[in-house]
Formats: sequence, C-alpha cells, structure tokens
Amino acid sequence: MALNPQYEDIGKGFVTQYYAMFDDPLQRPNLVNLYNAELSFMSFEGQQIQGAAKILEKLQGLTFQKISRALTAVDSQPMFDGGVLINVLGRLQCDDDPPHAYSQVFVLKPLGSSFFCAHDIFRLCIHNSA
Repeated sequence: MALNPQYEDIGKGFVTQYYAMFDDPLQRPNLVNLYNAELSFMSFEGQQIQGAAKILEKLQGLTFQKISRALTAVDSQPMFDGGVLINVLGRLQCDDDPPHAYSQVFVLKPLGSSFFCAHDIFRLCIHNSA
C-alpha cells in the first residue's frame, strides 16, 4: 500500500466523529463500531484492553455524567500500510472536577474502503511531584 494523501482530513474527521460519540452518553455505545472485535488495542491510563467489546465495556464503565473538551492540536501522519497515526492534545473537564490536559493517540488501519481504530492510547497529563 501507499501513503494516503488524505491523512490530515481522515485524522481530523475521525477525531471529530470519535469525540462527538464519546462526549454524548447516548451515542457512546456506538464507539464499538470504530474498533475491531479482536485486532483493536486500548491503553487507558495504563490499563491494557484488547477487542471492541472489552474496550466498550471500559468506556461504558466511566462514571462521569458530563464532559467538556477543548482540542489544542490534532496532528496526523500517513503510515506506509495506508493507515493514519493521530495524536490529540487537549483539555477536558468531567463533572465538577478541575480541567486536565490530556493526550490521546489513535492508529487507524485500512479495512476495505474504510478504517478501524487499531490502537488507542489515552493519558491525563497529571504530574505528581513528590
């Protein structure tokens, strides 16, 4: 496969779609459709999860009721297999918690004429200085 020349549009479009679903509790179950049943991996605050069903179970188990988010940057790069690497830097606030910076990395892999999220790494940017 060759590098996908549309990588920036694909990255920004995916991030827009992903967060629209994630941030709406009624739409959150639809996130399962962005992952592959066996081939998707997520690292959520260091917890390793594999497969769409387990990933959705983790996302559905999050306890916040409302979330607000501001994106600082969405950087995308093409991959030699036709996939897209996406790095998101932003700030989010859940319920009445203070806002926190966060980083999220996605790797989209081609599947037919579409993509699935093969890798998803999420971390809050909290530094413990002791």
